[in-house]
Amino acid sequence: MASEKRLIWTIAITQLVGWGCLFTPFQLMIAPMERELGWSRTEISGAFTLGLLVSGLMAIPAGRWVDRHGGRGAIAWGGLAGALVLAAWGQVQHLWMFYALWVLLGMVQAAALWGSAMAVMVSAIREPMRAITAVTFITGFTGTLFLPMIALLNEALGWRGALLVLALLQATQTPVALWGLRGTGPKTRETLAPVALGPILRRPAFLGLALCLSAHSFIGVGLGAHLVLLLKEKGIAEAWVITLVALHGPFQVAARGALYAMGARVRMVAVGVFACALLPLGLAWLWWAPPVPLWLLGFVLCWAIADGLLTIVRAGAPAELLGKQGYGAITGALTASAVLPRAMAPAVIALIWQSSGSYAPVPPLLVLVGMVAFCAFIWAARDRR
Repeated sequence: MASEKRLIWTIAITQLVGWGCLFTPFQLMIAPMERELGWSRTEISGAFTLGLLVSGLMAIPAGRWVDRHGGRGAIAWGGLAGALVLAAWGQVQHLWMFYALWVLLGMVQAAALWGSAMAVMVSAIREPMRAITAVTFITGFTGTLFLPMIALLNEALGWRGALLVLALLQATQTPVALWGLRGTGPKTRETLAPVALGPILRRPAFLGLALCLSAHSFIGVGLGAHLVLLLKEKGIAEAWVITLVALHGPFQVAARGALYAMGARVRMVAVGVFACALLPLGLAWLWWAPPVPLWLLGFVLCWAIADGLLTIVRAGAPAELLGKQGYGAITGALTASAVLPRAMAPAVIALIWQSSGSYAPVPPLLVLVGMVAFCAFIWAARDRR
C-alpha cells in the first residue's frame, strides 16, 4: 500500500498542475487568438464546449479502466498526452485543428483529472473523505496561482509561447504520478470484477445524485460565465464586482478547511444536505438583495461554501451511498449525466438575457435549479444502504 501522505501530496500536485494547465488557460487565450487568427469568440468557445462534452462522454470508459487497472497510468500517461496537446495548441493555424485538439483535451481531462484521482483516494486511503478534503483545499488555489502566471506568460511570450511553457509544466505530472502513485493498483479479484452499471443507474441514490450534481454544474458554470455581467447590471461598481467574485475562492477554501478540521466523524450525506440547502438560500439572496456590495457578501458566502463542499460531496457521496466497488465507472456515469447541463448553461443564460434584455429572470431560475438540487439529494440520501 502506498504511503498515504505521499499519495495525498501526489494527487494534490498532479491535480493542481493538471487543472491549471489543461483547463484554466482557455479563458486567457481567447482574446489573443481572436486578434492573431481572426476567429470569432463563438468559434473559439465552441471548441471548449466540445471538449467538455467529450470529457463527460469519456468519463464512463475512463472510470471502468481505472477500476480495473488503477489510476496511476491514467494520471501519468494522460498527463503526458495533455502536455503534447498543449504544445500542439501552441502551433495551431486552422480552426478544424483547434477543434480536433479540444477533442483530445477532453479525452485527456477524463483520464488525468478529477475522476481518476478520486478513485485512487477512495480505494487506497483509510479515511478517503478527509484526504479528499485536504486535496481540494490545495487545489482550491489553482486559479489564484495559474491565472496571474498565465497572464504574465502571455504578456512576456505571447499566447503560443505561454502554451509551450504550460506544456513543459504539464509534463512534470508524469514522473510525479509514476513515483507517487506506485502501489495503488487494485489488488483483489472483487475489485477487478467489472461492476454491472444497469441496476445501479436505476437506483434512487444514483438518480438523485445525478440530478443534484447536474443542477450544481448548471449553476456553477452559468454563474462562472455571467456573474460579473449580472452584478454590473445590478449597478455594482466594477471594483466591487471583482472583489465579490474574487472572494469566492477564499470562502470556498475556508469551508473545506473547516470540514477537514471536523475529521472523519462527519458523514458525506450530512455535508451534502447542508451544502444543498445553502444553494437556493444563496441564490435567493442574490435575487432579493439590494445593489449594495456588503449585502451581496451574504450571497457570495453561501454560494462559495455550497460550491466548495459539493465538490467534495461529488467525490465522497457515491462511495457512501452506492459503495466503493466500481467507483470509477459510477462516478464516470455521474459525470456523463452532467455533461449537457454543464455545457449548455452559459448559452441558456445568454439566451435568457438576449430575449428579456436583462439578467432579471436569471436569479429566480437559478433558485429553482438550486431547489431541484436540494430535493434530489434528499431523495438520494433516503436510498442509503
